[in-house]
Amino acid sequence: MQDQVMQQEIAAGTAPALKGIKVLDLTQFEAGPSCTEALAWLGADVVKVEEPSRGEPGRWGSSDRRDADSHYFIYYNLNKRSVTCNLKSEEGKALLRRMIEQADVVIENMAPGTFARLGFDWPRLHALNPRLIFAQVKGFAPESPHANYLSFDMIAQAMGGTMGVNGHPDQPPVRPGPTIGDTGTGMLCAMGILAALYQRMTTGRGQHIQIAMRDAMLNYCRTPMSRQAGMTEQLPRGGNTVPGTAPGGLYKCAPGGIDDWCYIYASRGNEDHWRRLAKAIGREDLIGDPRMKDPVTRGQHREIIDAALNEWTSKRTKQEVTEIIAGVGVPCGAVMTTLELLHDPDLHARGMMQTIDHPLRGPITVPGWPLRMSDTKVALKCAPVLGADCEAIYGEWLGCTADEVKEMKQAKVI
Repeated sequence: MQDQVMQQEIAAGTAPALKGIKVLDLTQFEAGPSCTEALAWLGADVVKVEEPSRGEPGRWGSSDRRDADSHYFIYYNLNKRSVTCNLKSEEGKALLRRMIEQADVVIENMAPGTFARLGFDWPRLHALNPRLIFAQVKGFAPESPHANYLSFDMIAQAMGGTMGVNGHPDQPPVRPGPTIGDTGTGMLCAMGILAALYQRMTTGRGQHIQIAMRDAMLNYCRTPMSRQAGMTEQLPRGGNTVPGTAPGGLYKCAPGGIDDWCYIYASRGNEDHWRRLAKAIGREDLIGDPRMKDPVTRGQHREIIDAALNEWTSKRTKQEVTEIIAGVGVPCGAVMTTLELLHDPDLHARGMMQTIDHPLRGPITVPGWPLRMSDTKVALKCAPVLGADCEAIYGEWLGCTADEVKEMKQAKVI
């Protein structure tokens, strides 16, 4: 599939959307790397600037092998290149300043105040390169009382609301499995960078972009918050149900394993869904039942619907349930596990799952980029080995010779 994407890129005859955009990536772990990976998938030249010898903590912090980068790092750094630069030395800072003069975008998500203490605050960056777009991802807004607090995905989700709305009624909150505190923030940051690049075409100026992970979570809580807005008491957690209507939830499927579930939902905005569903499970008698006349009354008698559906789904696999229910035009989907998704034939056929060849780990299956653009086809490339691109990038960006790069390595500048 990787070769096929490359052929599409060549056949299209057009450069990817962000071809020629130079991004200096001084991020770590996930919130920042997910943002820059999106830019790389759109064709930008994303260069990770990392500490010599160790690299960013995402490389080794959760790796199962001392000699190879973690799968976590690989997943968030596809299509990038890597250089090393010792920012604890004046020579390293001077080298980074030269790189910044050539860059379109600089992004960092270090601990609060760290990048500024190194000498790279917005006024100095803007003076170095007035066209530069400088993006910062932080846990909390710099003007908030929590500005100096450290944050990871779960902290942002706790304080930003996504954890508080997730879970079952009368039960403790549950952290959502998808890391929206990190990747969700990164995607919003990428949107801001794209807008700033577009605006620069008119103004000629760069700008400073800041996003707080906690604030980003508010954006993902708009639906439950809209319900809360009309209430004086605390909105209860809804679990897997859709408040005020039925059916809307998980139903057990055969053979009854821990992951054998299907989600079935009859939209309150389309009564045909309910009628189609009742017929599909052989319960036409429910259509004329006065307790089932509309979404509100169905929600009040949820237990009757749940019993009917569970009796039907428990005799069929989640794939069979999906094929039958979705096949008659009712929203329905099997609950897929990460293992099932990694081996899903459809995802592989469409390139949403692809196999890359890592120099140390060998073949690794990774998710592809979901956005499809007619004139932007970018082949999927493996995450970079630490510092593997020093000679190429310092040569391309700064005109350094191979001997000069070698000297910088010997002097521990890179």
